[in-house]
Amino acid sequence: MTIEEAQSKVDIWIKDVGVRYFSELTNTAVLMEEVGELARIMARKYGDQSAKPSDKEENMADEMADILFVLICLANQTGVNLNEALEKNLEKKFTRDKNRHKNNPKLQP
Repeated sequence: MTIEEAQSKVDIWIKDVGVRYFSELTNTAVLMEEVGELARIMARKYGDQSAKPSDKEENMADEMADILFVLICLANQTGVNLNEALEKNLEKKFTRDKNRHKNNPKLQP
């Protein structure tokens, strides 16, 4: 699925199932909540926190998809074409950061 197809499918779901988009502010708060859920998984799986028995049901991929879904909602309701935005952002990174990380001594082996 392309990013444009994802934006379209989310819009269809919102209109058919979700009734309407939450406000932009509510969706921003929901996005932060979803990022926090992913952060909890990361801290316990890759960080120093120990997992609890209830953490075994956590699904990192699903949490990432939740983040993407809400981000797409925000893009749709604010008129952002994520495909174009990502292409422009990557172009900027390839130009601006062309040698930045290669010259960073902290990243050298």
